[in-house]
Amino acid sequence: MPRNLSDQDIADFRERLCDVAERLFADQGTEAVTIRQLAAALNVSPMTPYRYFKDKDAILAAVRARGFDRHAEALERAYAENSGDLEMRAMAVCEAYVRFALANPEAYKLMFDTSQLTEASYPDLVRAGARSRATMTRHLRDMIEAGRLNGDADLIGHMFWAAIHGPLMLHFSGMLSGGPDVRSLINALVAALDRAIFPKASLGERGVACVRALPARANPGDAQPADKDFIDGCMASPDIH
Repeated sequence: MPRNLSDQDIADFRERLCDVAERLFADQGTEAVTIRQLAAALNVSPMTPYRYFKDKDAILAAVRARGFDRHAEALERAYAENSGDLEMRAMAVCEAYVRFALANPEAYKLMFDTSQLTEASYPDLVRAGARSRATMTRHLRDMIEAGRLNGDADLIGHMFWAAIHGPLMLHFSGMLSGGPDVRSLINALVAALDRAIFPKASLGERGVACVRALPARANPGDAQPADKDFIDGCMASPDIH
């Protein structure tokens, strides 16, 4: 008879199962992976995962929800650590988004898996997805309230989201081979949107140069928040034009 499981036992196994599922789903595709494969990778019986999840769809929902929560945490941290300057906060959130995706490609690709048609049936996935999306507009709403930006924060947020997400997915699918690298493409798109959307009091050429300089500061796979001291120094430097 299976032993009684504590809440910590359940949480620990679910986390281990999600780790394995994230890797296998991303590598093989969600349709190709079976519960039996997941169990074998964990060295447990084929029926053990069913003690923690109803079925494979529930496992995928849990993996995706975890990805959205971790993504939101990274952007929320960047938002909180750059409270002194609205433009610098916007740059830091953008950089945190890119760093998270590059450091967690398997989770990132599954977050936007369009094959899970039942996602509305999983409240935790709905909650995590909404939390993640909120991180992409909060800094823009702050700028609108402060009179530093005019327009619809939701629409502008989606424009920047598209400018970042598109190159990342091209990168992950290998479609940028022989063309611009993912960082250069994102920076060019973000800079073009910045010039088109933000008023003259915004980042301007100095800010655009800072955005371009940020990737050289850290390994693209580094998931740490953007370095505020570096951003401040970059904006103050007379060498940036």
